[in-house]
Amino acid sequence: MIDSNLIDALVLGVVEGVTEFIPVSSTGHLILAREFLGYPVERFDVLVFVIQLAAILAICLLYAGRLIRVLLDLPSRPEARRFVLAIAIAFVPSVVLGLLLEKWMKAVLFSPWVVATALILGGLVILLVERIAHRPRYHDTSEVPPAAALGIGFCQTISMIPGVSRAGATIMGGLRLGLDRKAAAEFSFFLAIPTMLGAGALDLYKGWNQIDSSLALDIAVASLAAFVTAIVVVRAFISFLARHTFVPFGWYRIVTGLAMLAFLLTTAR
Repeated sequence: MIDSNLIDALVLGVVEGVTEFIPVSSTGHLILAREFLGYPVERFDVLVFVIQLAAILAICLLYAGRLIRVLLDLPSRPEARRFVLAIAIAFVPSVVLGLLLEKWMKAVLFSPWVVATALILGGLVILLVERIAHRPRYHDTSEVPPAAALGIGFCQTISMIPGVSRAGATIMGGLRLGLDRKAAAEFSFFLAIPTMLGAGALDLYKGWNQIDSSLALDIAVASLAAFVTAIVVVRAFISFLARHTFVPFGWYRIVTGLAMLAFLLTTAR
């Protein structure tokens, strides 16, 4: 008979892959999914670290050609150097604030109530941003100037609050700072690589001694699910942005957040 924790791990991996790179909050959905499934908290934290790394590997695979070209072009092409500089600048705010506030954030803000509230507020922000007319000035990630990159980096720090969405914060910030939808989404993907690799590797190092044979099997199943699902979703997401706005994601967040608040209020009685 299949262990129920293994099935739950598969579900959590799919949730990670579906939600990590679209503006709906993967951390928020994972916390809500854990609450619904009853997956053990002590196993959950370590599992999440690894499946986030698996999702990032999906981005590395999808954009391997472009990333390799950037590395090869660094000595000779200014646009390659500009791209790397922009990602590095955008990465810095999260490093600084993450080191300062990580423990406090996890102790105080990692709750379903915060997630549900952040989902609703984030949905309203998406609807507001989409209603404000903006004329894109940058149509490729290699065009993003340092000032815009820094602004996107500060937007990313807001996503330390579970339910806000790292992708949502950086993409909406990118739109307001002059990127078109596709460029904003892809800049968010590329920024996720150092951000999540760094945070995930550090957290995995801290929790390495908690991994036993049972949890290792959960991690393997969840990671494969996250990797495959992320590839499918990112491809579909980029195709979606060629024809649509982010408005559906805003409404989805609001409906999901309201449903979760209703569920929490009902079960709290």
